[in-house]
Amino acid sequence: VGNDEGAAGLEITLGGLQLRFEDERIVAWCGGEFDVQIGSRALPAGHVAQLQSGDGLKFRRAQFGCRCWLAISGGIDVPVVLGSRSTDLRANFGGLEGRTLRGGGVVPLARRPGSLPPPTPISSWAGPHDWVSPAKRYPVLRFIRGVDWSRFDDATMKRFTISEFSVSPDSDRMGVRLEGPELKRKHETDLISEAVAPGTIQVPPSGKPILLLGDCQTIGGYPKIAHVITVDLAVAAQLRAGDGVRFSEVSLEDAHCLLLERERDLDRFRIGVSLQRS
Repeated sequence: VGNDEGAAGLEITLGGLQLRFEDERIVAWCGGEFDVQIGSRALPAGHVAQLQSGDGLKFRRAQFGCRCWLAISGGIDVPVVLGSRSTDLRANFGGLEGRTLRGGGVVPLARRPGSLPPPTPISSWAGPHDWVSPAKRYPVLRFIRGVDWSRFDDATMKRFTISEFSVSPDSDRMGVRLEGPELKRKHETDLISEAVAPGTIQVPPSGKPILLLGDCQTIGGYPKIAHVITVDLAVAAQLRAGDGVRFSEVSLEDAHCLLLERERDLDRFRIGVSLQRS
């Protein structure tokens, strides 16, 4: 849509959003399997569309997956806070007064880029499907062993890698709580709090693992049995209550290779986008 990579967009959780545009804009979205429409026309993920003044854009409930993201030419006009235009709902700052959108509210948009060629109503060109629609019906998240892997007995290690876990309703952008077989430590000793990051899987005293996501804390005191690799975090972000998920171990070397491959693909994709716009 012509924005720089730091421009603000909208994150939509589970659907149910309707927008009406007051001027001409270019839009594109990606994420879960959502039914998105401009009037009576379907707008698939990863495609660019031209909207006119008065046009409506509707996001119906997701068929599967949890979240999607909408980019609008010009971006959303919100201030930069701590280097980001995003919203922290727990701390109530950033974005639009640190809160979610309200029905009937107005979303301020910045000026549109002036160098874009006029697009077709809905483009035929799109990004790779696995990038624009990362949600999976039967997700398997790849992981490397966490620093506390050896604190769990052999039966628990095996249970973690062969069992299916279910996403608890008590999950959010901070972390996904998982229901399933109990993961037991060899010894219930206290641990010193250490750094955690998105992808860390902690096991609290209940034995029910917690997969940390984008809004997670920076330190944690629960044992860290595993860490989901970076390239699979987009899949993890699409988990919603009731979904089943499994885990598959990979080596640290494989995790690095997969990340480097994705970054190379992303660089090529950026070149392709720039050629489409030229």
